[in-house]
Amino acid sequence: MTTATAPRTDTVSATAPAARRPRGFARSSTPRSKKSVVLSIVMGLYLLYTLVPLAWLLINATKTQPDLFTTFGLGPGNSFALFDNIAATLTYRDGIFVRWLVNTLLYVVVGAGGATLLATLAGYGLAKYNFRGRKAVFAVVLGAIAVPGTALAVPTFLLFSQLGLTNTPWAIIIPSLISPFGLYLIWVYASDAIPTELLEAARMDGAGEFRTFFTISIRLLTPGIVTVLLFAVVATWNNYFLPLIMLSDPAWYPLTVGLNQWNAQATGVGAQPIYNLVITGALLSIIPIVAAFLVLQRFWQSGLSAGSVKQ
Repeated sequence: MTTATAPRTDTVSATAPAARRPRGFARSSTPRSKKSVVLSIVMGLYLLYTLVPLAWLLINATKTQPDLFTTFGLGPGNSFALFDNIAATLTYRDGIFVRWLVNTLLYVVVGAGGATLLATLAGYGLAKYNFRGRKAVFAVVLGAIAVPGTALAVPTFLLFSQLGLTNTPWAIIIPSLISPFGLYLIWVYASDAIPTELLEAARMDGAGEFRTFFTISIRLLTPGIVTVLLFAVVATWNNYFLPLIMLSDPAWYPLTVGLNQWNAQATGVGAQPIYNLVITGALLSIIPIVAAFLVLQRFWQSGLSAGSVKQ
């Protein structure tokens, strides 16, 4: 008995497409490509908007005073005077720029560092401990964030003048120690970054609260602490209005107020413009901030507590 052989059906017709794709695949790639192009253009414009002022500052710091007015702003000058400008900036008026730089570093180290420490301790305590009035503290912190610093400058000046602290470094350091936004940021970050089960396990092993904080919690809080530190450093470094009304002695000026004083020399009777020194001083003043970002950016990590608690 013979059996009929069934015709093979696994052959592909010559007229059939070589590969079958879901319907709409080709159509969906076009809008996605257009969106990518638009986003690339927007990011390119944003990058240009960010880098052009920095390029202008760097280029004009290499020019002499006459070249600032006779050459194109984004073009080189007739001579390269960067090192001469740096030397003149550091030695002008017996090196007052160096004094302003030291003052700014003092305000940043003590003020911003203290603000970060206080915000870390307070935010961690509010996130991991239950106590009466916790919601009230939360409302006060949110209210403090909503109040701009300029609105508190005059009341702060009146308070410090009554205490006799104006025209002293404490008039800048003490207000800089308060960072409601940093406290709120640490509070929110600690609520998710530090598992409660991990703290309970440490307590069961006999670790005290301080040991638990400094050996476990602070390591998990490192990204948040660095973020708050950078915010505080930038805010203190660029602080202008508060030192302007608190300080009258140029020996205690920060860089922001001091450079503005140099810039004001170009107006009024007996004007002595030193725009080349102002621009060079502005360039030197941003170097520490850039260095701080480059050094601290490696601490911006997420997921440090992943896997620390067994599900």
